Parts: sequence; structure tokens; C-alpha cells
Amino acid sequence: MYLTHLECPRCGREHDADVPQNLCECGSPLLARYDLAAAARAIEPERFGLRAADLWRYRELLPVADPRNVTTLGEGWTPMLRAPAYGADIGVDDLLVKDEGLTPTGSFKARGAAVGVSRARELGIRRIAMPTNGNAGAAWATYATRAGLGATIVMPLSAPTICRRECVAAGADLRLVDGLIGDAGRQVAALVAAAEGTVFDAGTLREPYRLEGKKTMGYEIVEQLSWQVPDVIIYPTGGGVGLIGIHKALGELRELGWVEDKLPRLVAVQATGCAPIVRAFAAGDDRAQPWEDAHTVAFGITVPAPLGDELILAALRATAGTAVAVEDAEILTDLRDFAAREGLLLCPEGAACLTAARRLRAGGWIRAGERVVVLNTGAGVKYPETIDVSGVPVLPR
Repeated sequence: MYLTHLECPRCGREHDADVPQNLCECGSPLLARYDLAAAARAIEPERFGLRAADLWRYRELLPVADPRNVTTLGEGWTPMLRAPAYGADIGVDDLLVKDEGLTPTGSFKARGAAVGVSRARELGIRRIAMPTNGNAGAAWATYATRAGLGATIVMPLSAPTICRRECVAAGADLRLVDGLIGDAGRQVAALVAAAEGTVFDAGTLREPYRLEGKKTMGYEIVEQLSWQVPDVIIYPTGGGVGLIGIHKALGELRELGWVEDKLPRLVAVQATGCAPIVRAFAAGDDRAQPWEDAHTVAFGITVPAPLGDELILAALRATAGTAVAVEDAEILTDLRDFAAREGLLLCPEGAACLTAARRLRAGGWIRAGERVVVLNTGAGVKYPETIDVSGVPVLPR
């Protein structure tokens, strides 16, 4: 393992990676830093192809030192599928979808949970607690159980029912809140404070290792494209850890010398009913203001006040990217159109990225001939209400 320390991207302060850490004293999330020069001397990118098809193939660039602490269900190395029919319809001939719906818990959250739980176990943490919009809680509950850790999961009452059932099945202490994820977060903060050090806050970006699991999406995209970067990567953005992670991975790959200096333009996609990042990006602000009355069918991106707002905005600007807000009606239309043309049922958050791709191509921001990667962050079957079957005929016996 080449992990050296944790660093605050806001104030630059270094923190010890060998003890449990939450936020920096200045309130910023912490980022894991590695001795990438030493890693580059020790490993070659061609070697990864000889390893198991999971995210642990990148183990030198992950924060778990002892393999006995690795908690895995085979997560990672999800397929990247060409979408020629839908791509031709919207004018993006080289459109690819990275399908995170095929991870063990049905969403990309399994990546963060696998690495976050593994590192928590290595650092001696025995119980974690976290707020969630659904999928993250299901993933962390599942991986915590596999690692022998306790888990308290707090989610909004309106979160997808399947996620609630996943938490209960995994034996987690599940609590429901009649509110949004911020309300769940306040419940977790109170619980952690009352526990006096016996419960660790594993909320989004409140610990540094969930991000390390999610950055492997960036590694995989580049490796699956034969160590070439696409022109554009489009990501549904709520808490934004996946987008921040992909940007971190691309920077590490460049520092390792495995890709050239040019990086993909990153696109953060939000819904018009909850678009704090889009609003801040358009205004040229470095921080996002909380969004009032947040609501969208893409429940996973209903995050009115993302903790990683400045990291998201910095990633967009560093890559000459952009932020787009899309309507719920467009999301559901593109979800159905894509399934009818390509045979893949996306989650609403993934479908939001299709809407963004369509609009960006129509406006000329995506240029003809560019290679565009869309992230489908979860399995469409976890959101059965997105498909209306009321008009299906019932035949007599």
C-alpha cells in the first residue's frame, strides 16, 4: 500500500491516515494521498489485466494495507456498453454507458462501501452510522455485516422501499425520518455525539475512504478504453462523491504517467427540482447554497446541500466541464426511450445523464465525433415505479 497521509484540499493541512478521521478542523472533507512516484516504479498498467475482475485489481492505489481486512462481494469491473441506436438518435455516435447496476448491491455505492468498510475494519472501528437516500445505506449495511461491523442507517421515509428492505435483511439498525437526507444527517450527528466515540460517522465525505472506492470507476473507464480517456464523462450528482472520485482518479493516472495531460470534460447532472451545484456553477460561485423544497424522481440526487460542493465545482472547472439541470418528465421519457432502443433499463439518475447528453449535443457543447461516457449508477429494477404498465392489456383465460 502506498497511502502516505490524508490532506485537506481547502487549507492544506495533513492528517494521520493510521487513525480514524472525519472532517478537517476547517470543515472540509479529507483526501487520501499516495506515494504515486513509488507506485509507478512498482507497477505497470498492463499488469492489471492479469488480475481478478474487481476493483481490488488496483490494490496498490487503495488504502487497505492488510488483505485480510478486505471486505468484498466481487464489486467493480462493471461493463461499459455501447449504445449505437440511442446514440445515433441524439447525434452522439460514440456513446457508452458504464453500467453500475451490476454491482453486488445494485448500485455504484457498493464500491464506496467495500473500501470504506474495509478500511474502517483495519482501523479498529466496530460500528458505523450514516444518513442515506437509500442505496448507500443498503450497501454499507451489507458490507458492514460481511465485515462483522455494526451499522445504524438513517434514511428518509420516501427513499426507495427496496433499500429499506436491504438494510433490514442485512441486520442493520434502520431508522426512518419524515424528511430529507439533511434531516437524516442531523439524526446521525446526534447519535454519534451521544455514543461518545463508540460509533463512527461514515456519512458522505465525512470519512475519506468511500471516495477511494468510487474513484475506481475512473480507473476502469480508462483501462476499458485501452488506457485512453474519453472526451466527456457525464455523472448524476447528488453528494457528488462519484464525480469527485473520478476526477481524483484521472489526476492520479496523469501523475502516474499512464494517461496524457488531456482530461475528459466532466458534466454534473442534477434535476431542476434540486440543483444547487448547477446554480452555483452558473453563478461562478465556489460554494453552493442549500436548495429549498428539493424534490425529483431521481431520488438518489436529492441532496439540497452537498458537503463536497467546492470539490465538485473545482472538478468541473478544472476540466472545462459544465453542470446541467434536467426536468423529471425528460428523465422518464429518456429512460423509456433508451430501454426501448438498447434493451437496458437504467435508474432515473442514469437516465438523467442521457437527457443531459441529448441536450448538450443539441446545443453544440458535445461536438460531433466525440466519445461520451454516461454513468448509470444503479439497477433500473430497483425503481419499478418509473415504468407505467397501466395500459398493458389483460387477456381472458
